Amino acid sequence: MSAHQPPGEPGAATGPERRGDPVAYDAVVLAGGAARRLGGADKPGVRVGGRPLLDRVLAACAGAAATVVVAAPRPTARPVTWAREDPPGGGPLAALDAGLRHTSAEHVVVVSADLPFLDATTVGRLLDTLRASGADGVLLTDPDGRDQPLVAAYRAPRLRETLALLTARHGSPHGLPLRRLVAGLHLTRIADPVASFDCDTWDDIATARARIREHGHVLDEWITAVRDELGIDLDVDTRGLLDLARDAAHSVARPAAPLTTFLVGYAAARAGGGPEAVAEAARKAAALAARWAEESTSSAAPSDPAATRADVAPDATPDTRPDAG
Repeated sequence: MSAHQPPGEPGAATGPERRGDPVAYDAVVLAGGAARRLGGADKPGVRVGGRPLLDRVLAACAGAAATVVVAAPRPTARPVTWAREDPPGGGPLAALDAGLRHTSAEHVVVVSADLPFLDATTVGRLLDTLRASGADGVLLTDPDGRDQPLVAAYRAPRLRETLALLTARHGSPHGLPLRRLVAGLHLTRIADPVASFDCDTWDDIATARARIREHGHVLDEWITAVRDELGIDLDVDTRGLLDLARDAAHSVARPAAPLTTFLVGYAAARAGGGPEAVAEAARKAAALAARWAEESTSSAAPSDPAATRADVAPDATPDTRPDAG
C-alpha cells in the first residue's frame, strides 16, 4: 500500500533517498493483534503521555530509511508504508513476513506497537551491537530475563532465509509461533527492563502513564509530545531553554519567561530552524538578560568613567556629525 503522508517537516529522511547511507536500516512495526487482554481495545491507538502507543514507537524508529507498519491503515504522526498479512490474523510470524516484503536494507528493526518506553537511543544501541557482532540479531530481554524478539534488530537476509525455510516446511508462516524463527538464528541479548516493557493489560497502561508523569520524565515527555503534535522534527535543548526562561524571569519579570522563549523560537525559525539556530537565538537572549540584570543592580551614575565606557555596546561608535551633542 502507499505510504500515509501526514503534515510534517519537509525533507525528513524517511524514504529511499537514504539508501546510500552505509548505516541505513528499515523498521517493521507489528501493530495488528486482537488485544484480548485489553478487552479487544485498539491497543496501538491507546494514548500514553498524550500520544498513541503506535506513534511513540514510530518516533523511536524515526531514523529508518523505510518504516513498514503491519496493520490496517490509520492516521499516524510520521509517514509509513502499510502492509497486511493475507489473510489477516495470521500471527506475528506471518505479519513479519508481510512487512519484510516492503524492506530492502541489510538491517531491520522489528518491534511491536505497544512499547511506551522504546526510544531512538535504544534502537541505535540494538543496531550498533548488531553491526559490531557476527550475530544474526540482537534483542532485548525483560526483567525476568525472557527474550523479547519483537524489540530487536536483525540481519534482513537471515530473516528472509529462515522464513523461507519455515514456509517450505510448513506451507505457510500463518499460525506459527515466533519462537520457530528465533530458534534458527544466532542471537545476542541486551538486558533492558525499561525499553522492553510492553503494554498487554490495562494495569500495564496505568503503570506506563504513571511513570512518564514522574518528576524525572515528565518534562521530556511533554516536549516530545508537543514536537510530535506540531510536526516539529527538532532536538530541543531543554536545559538551555529552561535556563534562559529562569534568567528572563529573574532578571526582568516573571511573564518575560514564556514570552522570551516564544520569541527565541520565532527567531530560530526565521533563521532557518535547526538546533544551531535555536542555540544562537537563546545565547543572544541570555546575554541580553544578563545585561539587563547588571543594569538593574548597578548605580544609575557610575563615578568611574571606565564603568560608563564598559556599559556601551561593543559595536557602538561616537556620533561625529557637526550638530551632534
